[in-house]
Amino acid sequence: MMRAVNLIIHSFMACLLSSAHAINPEPLLDYCIADLSSPYTFNGPPCKDPNLATPDDFATSALSKPGNTSVGKFGSSVILTTYQNLPGHRTQGLSMARIDIAPNGLVPPHSHPRASEVTTCLKGEILVGFVGASNNELYTQQLRAGQIHFLFNLDEKRPSWAVSGLSSENPGAQIVPLSTFTSKPPLPDVVLKKAFKIDGQEVARIRQRLEG
Repeated sequence: MMRAVNLIIHSFMACLLSSAHAINPEPLLDYCIADLSSPYTFNGPPCKDPNLATPDDFATSALSKPGNTSVGKFGSSVILTTYQNLPGHRTQGLSMARIDIAPNGLVPPHSHPRASEVTTCLKGEILVGFVGASNNELYTQQLRAGQIHFLFNLDEKRPSWAVSGLSSENPGAQIVPLSTFTSKPPLPDVVLKKAFKIDGQEVARIRQRLEG
C-alpha cells in the first residue's frame, strides 16, 4: 500500500516538474539566489554570487505557521513562497503555497495564468474543483493551468489547511469575483448586468460588499 502511495506521489511530482519546464524557461545556472540588495530587477531580481550561498537561502519558515483567515472577505489565507522568503527558488520554475481555510471558508474561484497546480489536503475536509476553460464542465480532481478552480472548507466548526505545488516561481492569481466587480477602472454596469443577468442594484450591492 505504501509503495502504491509513493508511486502516486512520484507521479504527481513528475507531472508537476515536467509542466514547470514547459511553462518557465530552462535555467542557465544550477541555482539562482535572488540578490535582494540589488536595485535592478527585470522579471525578478538578479542572481547573487553563488560563492556567497548559504543553507538559509534554500529554506524558509514562511509556510510553517497558519495564516490569518480573518483578513479579507472569504475566510481564507494563502501564503506563497517567493524570492523574498525563499531566495534560492529563483529560476527553478516551482513554488509552494500554504492554504488555511476557516470553518465554512472559501478560496474563491480563481486562475493561475502561469502555472499548473497540485493540492494536498493536510487537515480537515476540503472541496476542491475547477471549471474547464473550453466546456464549462465542473471537475473536482485535477487542477490545470489557466482553469478556474476553488477550495471550500466543508466543516462548519473546524478549520482546514492544504499545501499546493505550482509549476512556476511566479504563478499569479486572478480572483474572479474581485477582478470582475472591483477592477480599476470598473467594468461598465451594463456589461455586468448582461453577463450575470442581474440589475443595477445587485451590481452596486456586490461591489459594496467586496470593496467594503
